[in-house]
Amino acid sequence: MIDPRPVAYIIGLLMVALGGLMALPLLLDLAWQNQNWRAFLTSGVITMVMGGALALASASGRGTGLDLRQSFLLTAAVWVVLPAAGALPLMLGAPYLGVTDAMFEAVSGMTTTGTTVIVGLDDLPRGTNLWRVMLQWLGGLGIVIVAMIFLPIMKVGGMQFFRSEGFDTLGKILPRALDISAALIQVYLVLTVACILCFYALGMPGFEAVIHALSAVSTGGFSSSDQSFASFPGATEYAAAVFMLLASMPFIRFVQVAQGAVQPLWRDAQVRAYLRWNAYAIAAVVAAELVLDGQPFWPTLREATFNITSTFSGTGFTSADLTLWSPFSFVVLMVVGLIGGCTSSTGCAIKVFRMLILFEAIRVQIRRLRHPSAILALRFEDRVVDDDVLSSVILFFTLFMATFGALVAGLSLTGLETKAIVTAAWTSIANVGPAFGPGVGPTGAVDGFPASAKWLMMLGMIVGRLELLAVFVLILPRFWRG
Repeated sequence: MIDPRPVAYIIGLLMVALGGLMALPLLLDLAWQNQNWRAFLTSGVITMVMGGALALASASGRGTGLDLRQSFLLTAAVWVVLPAAGALPLMLGAPYLGVTDAMFEAVSGMTTTGTTVIVGLDDLPRGTNLWRVMLQWLGGLGIVIVAMIFLPIMKVGGMQFFRSEGFDTLGKILPRALDISAALIQVYLVLTVACILCFYALGMPGFEAVIHALSAVSTGGFSSSDQSFASFPGATEYAAAVFMLLASMPFIRFVQVAQGAVQPLWRDAQVRAYLRWNAYAIAAVVAAELVLDGQPFWPTLREATFNITSTFSGTGFTSADLTLWSPFSFVVLMVVGLIGGCTSSTGCAIKVFRMLILFEAIRVQIRRLRHPSAILALRFEDRVVDDDVLSSVILFFTLFMATFGALVAGLSLTGLETKAIVTAAWTSIANVGPAFGPGVGPTGAVDGFPASAKWLMMLGMIVGRLELLAVFVLILPRFWRG
């Protein structure tokens, strides 16, 4: 049997920290003389008390370390328990959501999906809008750490390929997991501050600069306005595209850059492929809109650059009505959303690494058919890809598509229309953000969806964010028996 004490102890400490962070939106509402600060005070006290009690009750398990099964349990528990605590201010204060909607908003935030059920974002207290993007920012940081430390050990989706890289490529500078986490946090903070300053320098008001920077760097997509990024056209869209691209690249490369090693970033096959595919998608959409709809070049280029990059990175900001795009452009949007960013980033979906492995495996298999006697090894970045890595990647891809199909089937039973069903499943499993079709409000909110559809989407968000197997393994009786 699994000893739950180490897991419960860590969860308790995280709850205490999350409750403490509620002081930030509390102080913001106090400064603006908004009585909504009371909701954050009450929620913070409840969260800290419950977290403290859980940590004290399981304190006998601290210091014992985590085995593989406890790592799986902790990874899944964090993205269930913390959103439940993060939903409290949304229920006790503005916008006074019910349990389903509050949980949906918090799960969407922590998983950096960015789909919202709230209409009237412009009228929310500033503290509430800040809290929503704080959940995304924390979720983005958390998934980077999980991807670098936990997923390689758990051999999820081929991530074991990066196990030695995460702990060895930085030499003796970062020999332990805690040191890697500290370095990642520093990079995350620097990138966030740089994004805030850039947005502000380009004319975005201070509060909006903070909101949208936290959302962009976490590739989350929450905004403080129902219009999303449409209120900030021009150079700000290009700047946001740059930061969304950076946030969906491997963070370990930025740590190396900070240590003076610049070449590994550009030599990374993921980075090169990601930038190349993003450029191809933008060019395809621009060409389609120019030819099919006769749109002007420069506005179309800006619109395509921002929205394709936003979707490819899994951020989900929008600056235009994407339903007006041609069917070809909309299909391109859907495809890049399923691919997603790079591993060890805040990006989501299948990831560029796995697509590259699959493409290379297909290429090698074709060559074997042409040259049956040849000895051909599957290689990635001049390293031989072991059979267990390839098997894990194929399993992940198969399970991803099967889960997507199951989610579509489940949502079809909730009464939604076809386009809403497909895009809701797509945005959930790939953690992209926007949904389209009947039932989706003019601002992109899914508040009109039935409760059953929202719970199914929440399940899809968590499963997609945690790379599928990290969640599905928990339903196996053998996992609990050991």
